[in-house]
Amino acid sequence: MATKEAIITQVQGTTLLARAESRHWVVMDGSELFGGSSAGSSPKELLMFALGGCTANDVIPILRKKRVPLERLEIRVTGTVREEHPQVFTEMHIAYTFFGNNLKPADIERAIELSSTKYCAISAMLAGNVKLTHSYAILPPSPAQQAAG
Repeated sequence: MATKEAIITQVQGTTLLARAESRHWVVMDGSELFGGSSAGSSPKELLMFALGGCTANDVIPILRKKRVPLERLEIRVTGTVREEHPQVFTEMHIAYTFFGNNLKPADIERAIELSSTKYCAISAMLAGNVKLTHSYAILPPSPAQQAAG
């Protein structure tokens, strides 16, 4: 079993710097109501980024392996947070928008299914405590994407 480590350092108030294995620094911060300066993303926002990034890092290679002509992927993660403390996510929804020509719904659905049930570690960690749902849309590439391609 692998061990992972992250270091979180206070800069000022609730402004924090975090770094882990990748050695990239991430700024986290709280609102001004709690001693922060809103200089970075909140930890809950980072969790949403992690969920979206995790599934994107599954779906894109799965589609590439199937030779699906994906031009671009956009993911929007929304979450419902309960009002009482701890203010945890109770539901999160992942809305995928796939851009490209000749994208088949069956390929898209299979990639999302594999990510959500087998590969995405963030989904797996949240699944027992947060209701996770997803939807998708397939759109043609934008004119700028078509011109670049």
